[in-house]
Amino acid sequence: MGWSNWSGSVTAKAAVARPASEDELASLVRGARKVRATGAGHSFMPLCESDEIILSLDAMPGDLRIAPDRTAALIPAGWSIKRLTAALWEEGLALANQGDVNPQSLAGAMATGTHGTGIDLGSLATMARGFRLIGADGEARWCDAATNPDLYQAQRLSLGLFGIATDIEVAVVPAYHLVERIEKRRWDEVRESYDDRAARQRHVEFWFFPHADDVILKTLEPCDPCDPPPRTTDMEETAFRRLLDIGAKLPFLVPWLQRGMMRTDMAGSRRGPAHAIFPSDRTIRFEEMEYEMPRAAGLDTLAEVVGWIRRKRLPVAFPFEYRTVAADDIWMSPMNAGPVAAISMHQYAKMEWRTLFADAEAIFRAAGGRPHWAKRHRLTRADVDTLYPMAERYRAVRRVADPQGKFLNPHLEALFS
Repeated sequence: MGWSNWSGSVTAKAAVARPASEDELASLVRGARKVRATGAGHSFMPLCESDEIILSLDAMPGDLRIAPDRTAALIPAGWSIKRLTAALWEEGLALANQGDVNPQSLAGAMATGTHGTGIDLGSLATMARGFRLIGADGEARWCDAATNPDLYQAQRLSLGLFGIATDIEVAVVPAYHLVERIEKRRWDEVRESYDDRAARQRHVEFWFFPHADDVILKTLEPCDPCDPPPRTTDMEETAFRRLLDIGAKLPFLVPWLQRGMMRTDMAGSRRGPAHAIFPSDRTIRFEEMEYEMPRAAGLDTLAEVVGWIRRKRLPVAFPFEYRTVAADDIWMSPMNAGPVAAISMHQYAKMEWRTLFADAEAIFRAAGGRPHWAKRHRLTRADVDTLYPMAERYRAVRRVADPQGKFLNPHLEALFS
């Protein structure tokens, strides 16, 4: 049947195999010439693309295993964030942070540096304590900071280059509740106050339609235990979808449509278990580019990109999303040079995005940004070497782990062969 990513922009003719045991998985890997793994297909880059076999671990058996001190858990790598956080909740535990969607597999989210927001909170990859991997030879290996340490350091943000993860040991925290508050604020006010807000509040982010003057500000704060929240849907389920379809047919109307939409009431609040409050629904297909900017440059860079869009009256139909992420020490992490401001640029999948993203990317790169590996970018091998001092050591570990390049595909071969 072939395979497609979530947005429909990346496809492959390769068969999707769903092994039902680790032995079956090992046999498939051992016998393959080329193999890649997929989770929910939320990568916009061709990371999962393969001309032979694409592996999905959603049929693999496995159980959640809690460490005796309850600070870590061994989790099946193919579990979705939604499934694992619900299972942790039943044990009185949680992840310290999540992103704003939860269908992704744990392995895929960690392998690409997926993150949420919080000035002192790192990406999901920073929570990894160890990995059980099926290597290119079909053999199972464990790696952590003490056992196979170079493999572990590379695997923390692996892009799927070092093997197929079957179990991941993850740091966890006691379960907690959150209250979400959403309000509309003037862009100038939020630009002036954002850094202070981020320092005071656990989670702060905002969405900014580039042709409007207000932003949608979202905060999350710990709160007392409360009942689970009702299922919620975003504005994109109703009026937003209609406006997008109008904008796709008549792009010149996008600025007017955005300003009209932002005149509506945006205030709202909900509270409940953290794992139920972090994510929101995403039902409308879009393309996305995200750049992690040096934190000090983030707001000015966003203002520059928005100013460019306004001057040219470009039909950017989706809002920008602005978040903060803590620094880390992971070799290929965009956060390894210091704390960042993450600027996500989206475009409706029915509208032109390639030229738009390429032009915006030049602005992000000029301001010192590095892209999210799973979001649209045009890095070359030379760019990787310039941006990541550990790139060649990462490649050296890859050559040892996979000397025949079994886990490479054309996109990754151009960067890491």
